[in-house]
Amino acid sequence: MARQPEVTPSIALASSPRPDHDGTVKIVSWNLLHRGGVTLDDIVTLIVREKPDMVLMQEATARIDNLAARIGGTYVRNPLPGRLHGLAVWTSMPLRHPSVTLTLQPGIAVHRLCQIIDVGDFVIANVHLSHGQLLNRRQLRKIARVLPARAAILGDCNMIGAALLPGFRDVGPRQATFDIGGFVPVRLDRCLVRGLTCRATKTLGRAGSDHRAIAVRLSLPGQGA
Repeated sequence: MARQPEVTPSIALASSPRPDHDGTVKIVSWNLLHRGGVTLDDIVTLIVREKPDMVLMQEATARIDNLAARIGGTYVRNPLPGRLHGLAVWTSMPLRHPSVTLTLQPGIAVHRLCQIIDVGDFVIANVHLSHGQLLNRRQLRKIARVLPARAAILGDCNMIGAALLPGFRDVGPRQATFDIGGFVPVRLDRCLVRGLTCRATKTLGRAGSDHRAIAVRLSLPGQGA
C-alpha cells in the first residue's frame, strides 16, 4: 500500500463534532511483533470482540493489508524508512482527511515516523518511539508541537518512567504491557492526552505478540459520560 503524504508543519485538521457519534471513541493500540507475531485473524478476532472505533498498530507488515477487505472500514499502513514493518491504523469511522506522517529524529538503528489521524473531534498520533530514554522524550515533544489543542498520542513509547510531556496526561492502563527478558514487567504502551477525557482503560491479551494491547475510551470534556 502506498505511503500517505508526509507533513512537517503544525497540523490543524478539521475538529467539528460528528453528528452521528456521542463524542466517545474507543481505541485499541497494539504492537504486533513483525517477526511472526499477531496474525490477520488475531486482529479480526480482537475487532469483533472489543468493537473498537479504531485500532492503532505498530510493527505492522504487509500480511495485515487485507484487514479492510476482511472486516470493512478504512486501513492505512506506513512502513518505517528502509523497513518492512511500520505503523498502521484501521478504523470504522469516516475520516475527513487521509492519515499523514511526521518524520521524527532518527533512532540509533531505526528511523521513526508518527502516523497522525484526524477523527473530527480530535487528532490521534500513532507512535512507535525509539528505545533511548532521552531520544523518545524528544520525539514526543516534536509530535506534541504539531498537534492541535485536543489530541491523543498512543502506541509503543518504549519508555520507562514518566513521559514528562508538558500539557499531556498519561491516562492509559497502569498494568505492565511488556516483559523485559521475559521476567521484568514494564509499561511501554501508553496513552497521553491533551484537552480530552479518558472514560475507561484496560489491557488486553498478547495473542502472538510480545506486547499486550491496550484499550482506551476517549471523549471531549463533558461528552460521553
